[in-house]
This record gives sequence, C-alpha cells and structure tokens, in this order.
Amino acid sequence: MAYVISDDCIGCGSCAADCPAGAISEGDEHYEINADTCTSCGTCAAVCPVGAPGEGE
Repeated sequence: MAYVISDDCIGCGSCAADCPAGAISEGDEHYEINADTCTSCGTCAAVCPVGAPGEGE
C-alpha cells in the first residue's frame, strides 16, 4: 500500500529529498506521493519532522 501525505505537511521537502523511488513531488497545497511509484519503504515517514506521511488505505 502506497504512503500518503496528510494536511499536516509543512512543505519542508525532506521527504522528497530522501525518497529512494523519487515518488514525492510538491503539490498545490503540500507534497504528494505518486502511488504508482511509491514502494512503501517508509523512508518519508522516518524523515518527516511532523509525521505527515503515513500508510494509505
């Protein structure tokens, strides 16, 4: 299951910089994860200072 980024995102970009799959990009309101590219490795959740990324449904 791909990860998703919640509205808690502060737009710091740490998740995008560390994503090994390159699945994260800046969206209109906050960073977004491409579900087709995400490998569910959890790196984004580990580096996010506010815990915005989490497992999607």
